[in-house]
This record gives sequence, structure tokens and C-alpha cells, in this order.
Amino acid sequence: MSNLEKYDNAFMEALEVAQDQLADLSYQSIDAWDSVGHMNLIATLEDAFDIMMDTDDIIDFSSYEKGKEILSANYQIEF
Repeated sequence: MSNLEKYDNAFMEALEVAQDQLADLSYQSIDAWDSVGHMNLIATLEDAFDIMMDTDDIIDFSSYEKGKEILSANYQIEF
């Protein structure tokens, strides 16, 4: 499974969204991505990639696209 597939699956699992909804997804743009959903998403991503995200990165993780930027820049995960 590629890193992009892991990333997409984490979003789909944690936020219960379809793959075609991912590209435009941002924090609080859907009911499931509230503060509790955000922490569930972060935990799912941490498990998928075997990482522990920094608090600043968790706070800055504001959209599907921003998440890829953070993981690439700070955790050497290539998409």
C-alpha cells in the first residue's frame, strides 16, 4: 500500500468520508471533522505511519492538502 493510500484510508476511516470528498476537505467543513474527529484522525494517521506528531503540527493540520505538506516536511513521508 502506498503512502497516499494509507493517508486516504486514514481520512476515510476516521472521518467516514468517501475518497471523492478528500481533495477539498478542511477542518470543520463537515460535521465529522470537529475537535474530537480531528484527534481521531491524528491518532489514525499516527498509527498508519508509525509516528508521533508534534502539538504544533496537530494544530496546523487544517486540511487534507495541508496534512500532506506537514507529513512530507516534518516526518519524511513521501506522497
